[in-house]
Amino acid sequence: MAGLSSTEMARCCLLLLSLMLVPTSAHGEDFTRTAVISNINKRIKREWIWNKMHIIEEHNGTLPHHVGRITSTIRNPNAKYVLEGEGAGTLFRVEDSTGDVSANERLDREKKAEYHLKAHILDRFTNKSLEQPSVFRIIVYDINDNAPVFVQKVFNGSVLEMSPLGTSVTKVTAVDADDPTILGNTRVSYKVIQGNQYFKIDDTGTIYTAVPDLDREKTPVYTIVVEAVDGHGLHSEESGTATVRISLTDINDNFPTFRKKNFHFEVPENTRLDGEVGRLEVEDIDEPQNRNTKYSFVQGPYQDTFRIEPNPFTNEGIIRPKKPLDFEKVSSYKFDVEATDADINYAYSRTKGSKSIASVTIKVLDVDEPPVFSQPFYIFEVQEESDIKKVIGSVSAHDPDRAKRQIRYHILRSNYFKISTKGHIFALKPLDREESAWHNITVAANELEQDRIVPNLETHVPVYIKVTDINDNAPEFADVYNPRVCENAAPGKTVIMISAVDKDEMSPGVKFKFSLVSEESNFTLIDNHDSTANVTVKYGQFNRELVKTHYLPIIISDNGSPQQSSTNTLAIHVCKCNEEGDFTFCEEPAKQMGVSVQALLAILVCILTIIVIMVLIVMRKRHRKDLNILRKNVTDIHEQLVAYDEEGGGEMDTTSYDVSVLNSVRQTSMRSPRMTMENRPCVYSRVQKPPGNGISGTGEMGIMIEMKKDEADNDGDLLPYDTLHIYGYEGAESIAESLSSLGSGSSDSDIDYDFLNDWGPRFKMLAELYGLEPSEDLLY
Repeated sequence: MAGLSSTEMARCCLLLLSLMLVPTSAHGEDFTRTAVISNINKRIKREWIWNKMHIIEEHNGTLPHHVGRITSTIRNPNAKYVLEGEGAGTLFRVEDSTGDVSANERLDREKKAEYHLKAHILDRFTNKSLEQPSVFRIIVYDINDNAPVFVQKVFNGSVLEMSPLGTSVTKVTAVDADDPTILGNTRVSYKVIQGNQYFKIDDTGTIYTAVPDLDREKTPVYTIVVEAVDGHGLHSEESGTATVRISLTDINDNFPTFRKKNFHFEVPENTRLDGEVGRLEVEDIDEPQNRNTKYSFVQGPYQDTFRIEPNPFTNEGIIRPKKPLDFEKVSSYKFDVEATDADINYAYSRTKGSKSIASVTIKVLDVDEPPVFSQPFYIFEVQEESDIKKVIGSVSAHDPDRAKRQIRYHILRSNYFKISTKGHIFALKPLDREESAWHNITVAANELEQDRIVPNLETHVPVYIKVTDINDNAPEFADVYNPRVCENAAPGKTVIMISAVDKDEMSPGVKFKFSLVSEESNFTLIDNHDSTANVTVKYGQFNRELVKTHYLPIIISDNGSPQQSSTNTLAIHVCKCNEEGDFTFCEEPAKQMGVSVQALLAILVCILTIIVIMVLIVMRKRHRKDLNILRKNVTDIHEQLVAYDEEGGGEMDTTSYDVSVLNSVRQTSMRSPRMTMENRPCVYSRVQKPPGNGISGTGEMGIMIEMKKDEADNDGDLLPYDTLHIYGYEGAESIAESLSSLGSGSSDSDIDYDFLNDWGPRFKMLAELYGLEPSEDLLY
């Protein structure tokens, strides 16, 4: 056995051990001895005398491999052994006469470590069981024939960069399929076969750093190869290795550095305070979460003009103005800026570089700016009722540019104030503090160029005007009082305590005084000198049957300058009372309507206006109607008697003349003896047809007119009729009816004839007679 290897020697030893094992009985004696004892005792013990067999896996001997023998106490030349169970007849076979069991294949413990079978002893000729079946096991012995295998081909791990030597990174695991109960078969050890200059591994599979200065910025990821070996040095060429990817986690160990040494920016002067002037770009090779750049001014007097705001996403430094830029004052800025990192780990940054400094130049661009007021807001005071020519206050604005244009002011949406070209504010009307104590206005300023407003250059400023108080309001009762007094009230009885208010500003020093207009009433007034007064009974014994309400005028005065006073009337109602002085019956005063005096007056004015308008409309319609009627009647009569300067054609001529009016009524005689005003018929009823047959040269109409004229001239009792139709008849539809002067003296008509003045000069005399109240001279 000198030329055998250790593995072969192990296999031989196991084989010898299996051959030395002989099936034994329950008492540990061999089969021969049991049989002899049985023969001596003449007793046959029928039982199986074994229960398991053993075989080495991967046995190198010639197939089939002998496994063992099944035996029994039965001695029967006709006995036949039969196997049943896992692999029976295929993997395992039995010699039916001897009971020897053999394996037809090499067994692998890692596939199956144990087989369960059942043995039968049958009569060869009858196939009857000579003994109960016996269950037994075939156990496969393990040999170290499997190398360790990693549970996964690739492992991942991470560790902080710059970690100390021996920092744990990750753990790998390999497994061995051999029997762990056999010493050395499953013991696994590890080693790093690639990357061992940076990492090491122990027998538990834990990987550690082998150097203390691993730098993520140089090598962010390391890939190493690990091998697993079992206790006897067995390893696999393929599955016995694994790859481990180790990532270095970043720490803040690098200083930020400017990407260039000089930065130049241009910015308009009207940039807002939160606007952006420019961005400073830096480079930091750390991960974004470990970039915390801080910017600070190193040189330059403009730290109060600008601020640098770090951008957390881009790590840039954003320059913003802290106060307004003015090209006319400073057109260029220059300063140095330093970039640092306050959170840097200085223990690992000593070799990473120094602080970074850059120069910044900012050029301010000129912009045409709107006017600038001297103050952000203005507050003025003006006394109420002041002269509107008095200046309330002045605002001032200037052009901030080099052009220095003129400024024009105007007030936005105000009905109370105006402003001059120089910024002086005036009131358009006297101000009343009681109407509004404060006025808030907005003044706009515009630049002028050649007397024209420059567009889009307007600035606004708020102006607050306080109206101060003067004593211009008289005091009045503080409330609507409803005092009552008993009929049998005793002298000195207090009826009510009154107080006063003033619409003026009520300062702590304001006091009111009370006094009676007359001392003749049954009441007296006691001033309490604290702006209140008590109304008391003076004599007592009121009689409510005579006077149910007493009106007491009270004068209330203030102590202002000038002093103001007013008279307020207190209505005191007399009531019936019982002996204890409690009111038993009082007439309730009329409840005050829910409409103020001013509102009531406005309603009355509106009603009167409507009435006047309606009367004017009616009169206008009647006026037009009268004019139409008059024109119609005058046309019918006057034109035929006066307007036409020619004789008519007689009764046969009905084309141009209508004499039916004159011929409608005729009397038998030309004139009755002296007719009075009462029984005088209508003028037209007295018209008579002249004698003759109408052959006279003057014509019938001419003779008739001449007769009527003579008749009127010779009648001394009648007023003269200048024109027959005017003084006698005005038409059936005339509102004046007959306008004869004979009936005017006795007429009691109330018709207003003033409208005759509007009818022209023809009615002037009638207007004078009827338009005015007749005097006695006219009547007589």
